[in-house]
Amino acid sequence: MKKQPLILFFSILLILSNFISESYGKKQIEGLSHLYKEKLKNNTSIDRSHFNGTHYFSGAKIHAQEGMKEKDRIERLPGQPQVKFKQYGGYVTVNRTAGRAFYYYFVEAQHSEKSSLPLLLWLNGGPGCSSLAYGAMQELGPFRVHSDGKTLYKNKFAWNNAANVLFLESPAGVGFSYSNTTADFVTGGDRKTAVDNYAFLLNWLERFPEYKNRDFYISGESYAGHYVPQLAHTILSHNKEAKKTIINLKGIIIGNAVINDETDVKGMYEYFASHALISDETSFQIMKYCDFSPNATTQSDECGEAASEADRNINHIDIYNIYAPLCSNSSITEKPKKNSAMSTDPCSDYYVHAYLNRPEVQKALHANVTNIPYDWQPCSGVLKNWQDSSSTVIPLLKEFMASGLRVWIFSGDTDGRIPVTSTKRSIKLMRLPIQTFWHPWYLGGEVGGYTQVYEGNLTFATVRGAGHQVPSFQPARALSLIMHFLAGTELPNSSRY
Repeated sequence: MKKQPLILFFSILLILSNFISESYGKKQIEGLSHLYKEKLKNNTSIDRSHFNGTHYFSGAKIHAQEGMKEKDRIERLPGQPQVKFKQYGGYVTVNRTAGRAFYYYFVEAQHSEKSSLPLLLWLNGGPGCSSLAYGAMQELGPFRVHSDGKTLYKNKFAWNNAANVLFLESPAGVGFSYSNTTADFVTGGDRKTAVDNYAFLLNWLERFPEYKNRDFYISGESYAGHYVPQLAHTILSHNKEAKKTIINLKGIIIGNAVINDETDVKGMYEYFASHALISDETSFQIMKYCDFSPNATTQSDECGEAASEADRNINHIDIYNIYAPLCSNSSITEKPKKNSAMSTDPCSDYYVHAYLNRPEVQKALHANVTNIPYDWQPCSGVLKNWQDSSSTVIPLLKEFMASGLRVWIFSGDTDGRIPVTSTKRSIKLMRLPIQTFWHPWYLGGEVGGYTQVYEGNLTFATVRGAGHQVPSFQPARALSLIMHFLAGTELPNSSRY
């Protein structure tokens, strides 16, 4: 049997990004697909070893933050509807020597008891995609952008109904985050990102000291399946080293998350087959002839042929939501189109891109203060080399459970990129006893999804009818999910809810 280099087989992971006409949004899938392709080359330079934050971090410098909080106060964003909560935006230096600084956007909770509500950090993945682009402006933030690219409307299912929410553009080279050292925003990696994210948090909490002792949770989606656990591990490690609670971390929640390379890829093809996107024959050939293990270096001709056939079948759908329409007209409109909080405009990437590149918007956000020599993009076009990416984060999840942290994993069930089948396979590898068996959970008298709880404080939940960016496609169900997570309560098993 003739063998082919593994890269020929996994080129499908990059080709998957060509399912749509030229679009800003496709860069999110390109980032992840490109990384998988590079990781699975037989001569890859990417370090796939286990992440251990204590080996790469000697300490973060905390800089003076007096007066910075009020300077970061955003009075009003251009085109913004009236709101009663405060919002902030600005830069936090994570490495003064290199001139590296991260941009953040922070919204206080809308609830009258905001002073007692937790602090929730949201991270997007990629790697290289912006939490301002997706999390803040298209998913769980307080506003969304109209089709005119100039005005905003309220997201009534924003997560600052449940917490004080912090969005971070990370690493350097992503969005408005920058470095004066060129190598910083050309080359990235998991370890460097975790170190810088931790340095950001320490300094941000110095700027906002009222949150120092507040319950703190980390959330994110996609490749943030690496960022979130790695930052959590770094926090726990340094709390332990200092023998005190430096950051009061209580739990993590990750959605459609990159967890384990082998099961992520195998589950993706399983999903294609189970949702009638590829034939049974193609699925059988892939499962029989393709080696999904991280140690594989070659693949057979039969594997390559089947993978190419799968690509031809899915090439013209949005793999991030297999039932969603594509963007057919990306033009900005003179007048805003009618919008609905319950539906997602497939062209919203274009509206966000137009809005965040407006000079008056950047001024209001206190962003782009160094006049970066490129447009703001939802996913970085300058961050090209990723040096390390562990093949699995399962050991970290087990560590958190042993430490008593709350761990939730959720999955929009119409996402084909990191689908529910991938996540279920990854959790199965953990061999956890089941505490509460699989059952539907409810919102508004309807099934919101399905859930299973495992011993050790791990909850898995699907969100029915949601794609990769769950809060975009099912905002009410996503808000219910995060409220139960933050409260530490199981998802309701009765249609009365």
